[in-house]
Amino acid sequence: MTQQRQLQEWIDGSGNIVFFGGAGVSTESGIPDFRSVDGLYHQKYDHPPETILSHSFFMEKPEEFYRFYRAKMLCPDAQPNTAHLKLAELERAGKLRAVVTQNIDSLHQKAGSRTVYELHGSTARNYCMNCHRFYDEAFIAQSEGVPQCPVCGGVVKPDVVLYEEGLDQETVEAAVLAISRAQVLIVGGTSLTVYPAAGLLRFYQGDKLVLINRDVTPYDSRADLVIHDSIGAVLGSIQAG
Repeated sequence: MTQQRQLQEWIDGSGNIVFFGGAGVSTESGIPDFRSVDGLYHQKYDHPPETILSHSFFMEKPEEFYRFYRAKMLCPDAQPNTAHLKLAELERAGKLRAVVTQNIDSLHQKAGSRTVYELHGSTARNYCMNCHRFYDEAFIAQSEGVPQCPVCGGVVKPDVVLYEEGLDQETVEAAVLAISRAQVLIVGGTSLTVYPAAGLLRFYQGDKLVLINRDVTPYDSRADLVIHDSIGAVLGSIQAG
C-alpha cells in the first residue's frame, strides 16, 4: 500500500483527527519560514532575527523592532493554500477536530477552520499594553514608528509570543487535550525543533502518528507513517468525505 493510500484509509476511518503544523504549511502561500536556507534566519540584518523578535529587544528598541516586524512579519496579502483549505474541508466533514499551529498568520482561519489553537499567537491581533484594547493587523501596518493606542496613548504590542516569553497556558492546555484525545495526529510542515511547541507531540497516545515534511525530522523514527513531500501536494490529494 502506498503512503498516500494509507493516509487516506486512516482519514476515512476516523472522526477524531488533529493537525499540528509549522512554517512549512504557510511557505506555499509565499510566507518565508525561519530556518530554511532562504528563511529569515539566513538573511542579514543589524541584529539576528532571534534578537529582534525577543521581549527584551521589543522593550528596549521598539522602533527597530517595528521596522523589522512590519517588513518581515506582516503578510496581509497572503492567501490560504491547498493545505489550509483541505484542513478546513476536513473539519466541515466532521473528521478534523482541531488545528494546532506554530504559525502566526491566521491563514487557517482565513481558509475556514474554526477550532485553531495558535501556540505563538497571531499578527491579526494587537493590544494596548496599557488599556488592553485590541487592534487589527491593518492598524499596525498603517501606523508609523511605535504604534500607540489612540484612546490612551499606550504602546500597542502584537499578540504574538516573542522570544523570552511563555506560551499562553490556556492555549497550550487546549492543544494538549486535543492531541491526547486524537485518534489520528497529522504533523506537517514543521522541523519539530522548536520547543516547547514540538514537545506537545509526546501527549499523543494513539498509533496513527503521521509526519508530512520535505525534510527529515527528529520524530521520523517514532512516526507510524512518514511522507517526505509538499504538505499541499499530500493533503491536496486527500478526499475529505
